[in-house]
Amino acid sequence: MAHAPETRDKIRRLYVFDRIGLEMAALQCGVSMSTASRWKREAMDDGDDWDKLRAAAILAGDGIESVARAALAGFLTQYQATMDSLNANPDIPAEKKVQMLASLADSFNKTVAASRKVLPETSQLATAMEVVQKMATFIREKYPKHAQAFVEVLEPFGEELAKTYG
Repeated sequence: MAHAPETRDKIRRLYVFDRIGLEMAALQCGVSMSTASRWKREAMDDGDDWDKLRAAAILAGDGIESVARAALAGFLTQYQATMDSLNANPDIPAEKKVQMLASLADSFNKTVAASRKVLPETSQLATAMEVVQKMATFIREKYPKHAQAFVEVLEPFGEELAKTYG
């Protein structure tokens, strides 16, 4: 199916200037992801690097704070994908899930710590996540039989933390 040039331009604008992921931009414009990826690749071949423009737009917009927010948002997207994967896989033993969640919380804390100086508002969320990590370790070590219940409660509780502090 042929698309109007305006559609390609809109996807480029959404991706570069509105910082929407390519997949979401394609979805919003009614274009397949493969078509959007091809357009992006063709543009790069013609010297129009959407990723470089996107990075420049971020820096030109709000400066380093936007970069830090974008990095943190990118991490949170991966964090959620990992959580979804853990929840979708019933073959992982509860104890292993708790260990993986503790490791994920540690990665989160390190990412937040790196952005804390630039984004002081993330400090509260970092503290909340540190408490969750400490609780996961405590449950794993002292009450391993409750690990499965902790895993079940953790995801909805994480959503509450995000609403409150995120």
